[in-house]
Amino acid sequence: MTTRSPRGEPDGIGPDPVGALHADAVAVLDAWRPADRGQEALRQSYLGFLAARDDACLRSCAAGHLTASALVLDATGEHTLLTLHPRVGRWLQLGGHCEPSDVTLAGAALREAAEESGIRGLRIEPTPIHLDVHPITCSLGVPTRHFDVRFLVRAPLGARPVRSAESLDLQWWPLDAMPSNVDDLHPMVEAALDRISGGRRPGAG
Repeated sequence: MTTRSPRGEPDGIGPDPVGALHADAVAVLDAWRPADRGQEALRQSYLGFLAARDDACLRSCAAGHLTASALVLDATGEHTLLTLHPRVGRWLQLGGHCEPSDVTLAGAALREAAEESGIRGLRIEPTPIHLDVHPITCSLGVPTRHFDVRFLVRAPLGARPVRSAESLDLQWWPLDAMPSNVDDLHPMVEAALDRISGGRRPGAG
């Protein structure tokens, strides 16, 4: 006789985390309505890619795959935590590939932020703030694309980051004095500040 788990599946057949993550990515991006036209075009392309590829969230998808990253702001909202990436050689926001254990994009971004910052008590907003597609040669060893989904994460008061082995350096940077080679991060920072202010910043929109 086949016994069943409390969820109704036969024993040994649990929920499918890959399917759950894919479904969450579709639901999150389907519900989000960015104000920026370029971001809206990217949102539509992400949804098209997800519709075409069941493995779109897996790093094994050589055509490209969704990644999850976090713009970590301190409690004052005046500083962001950036990592000096050893492979890219630039200061970047925290984040990376989704793992088999991840069932939501926001969960993947929060996990990456916690692992790379060493900070406990991080809080994440479950709605994305920014999208970015960029070519990269990652762990596959072949050229691919990262369909990055970026979330806003807030650190608790007095948070002290601890550099992980994945980083050459880890520092808080004032939002108005970030490193000189991070021009591509400014749109994400602007989106985060708009989210915090509810779009009421002078000149926003």
